[in-house]
Amino acid sequence: MRDSRVVVRRADRPGDLGWVVMAHGEVYDRQFGWDTSFEALVARIVADFAVDHDPAREAGWIAEVDGERAGCVCCVAGDEPGVAKLRILLVTPAARGLGVGSRLVGECLRFARETGYRRITLWTNDVLVSARKIYQAFGFTLVDEEPHHSFGHDLVGQNWTLDLL
Repeated sequence: MRDSRVVVRRADRPGDLGWVVMAHGEVYDRQFGWDTSFEALVARIVADFAVDHDPAREAGWIAEVDGERAGCVCCVAGDEPGVAKLRILLVTPAARGLGVGSRLVGECLRFARETGYRRITLWTNDVLVSARKIYQAFGFTLVDEEPHHSFGHDLVGQNWTLDLL
């Protein structure tokens, strides 16, 4: 895998969005035992993006390793003007350690800056340690966290933010 070719491209090919939903469901079940309510959440996020996104202000990316889908991320408009959200970052287990997650987050942040967002936020759970390390490496800071019961488990949700200016 060390000599693998990693390509990050827009999520604009048939099957990309379906893959995002399927990969999240399968990976999070295998790794954390999360139930299908998590896959349903991802499906809603992807469906909203597919039907309603503004291509001038929102985008999604797929990472491929040796021509096979291996990761994804989206940048969507947040709830307030000038604020974007980083959504549904995933790197498949086989592609971990190749810098795929950092490439995807970097592409998302580049797009958010070029599009004129002043801040980007994200919501995650504390069990996603590898993702959190990527966010911290890019300068995200933890704003708050709160216990919740979701996806069949007791979790701690976290909100992170990064000023882009």
